[in-house]
Amino acid sequence: MDGKPVFGSGKRSLLEAIEKYGSTNQAAKDINISYRTAWSYLNAMEKRLGMKLIDRQTGGKNGGGTVLTDKARTMLKQYMELESGLQKIVDGRFRRIFQKSRL
Repeated sequence: MDGKPVFGSGKRSLLEAIEKYGSTNQAAKDINISYRTAWSYLNAMEKRLGMKLIDRQTGGKNGGGTVLTDKARTMLKQYMELESGLQKIVDGRFRRIFQKSRL
C-alpha cells in the first residue's frame, strides 16, 4: 500500500451502516459524514484493497440502494476479530502496568 490507511474504525462504521440501512446516503448521515465523503471512502477502499466492497443498485420503482458484497462482510468480521484481539492485549497490559503502580 502507499502508507495511507486502508481501513479503520471509521470506515468500518460506514460499512456497518450500509449493511444496516441498505443505503449509502443514510449510512453517511448515521455516521455524520457527507454523502460525497462516504463515496470517496468507498472508492478509495475498493481501489486500495483491490476488491469490490459494495453493490450499487440504481433507482427505479422501489428506489436504489447499496449492499455489501460477501467479501466486504467477511472483511468486516475479520476486522472485528482483530479489534477484539487487540483490545484483549491492551486490557491485559493495562492491568499489569497499573496494578504494579497502585496509584
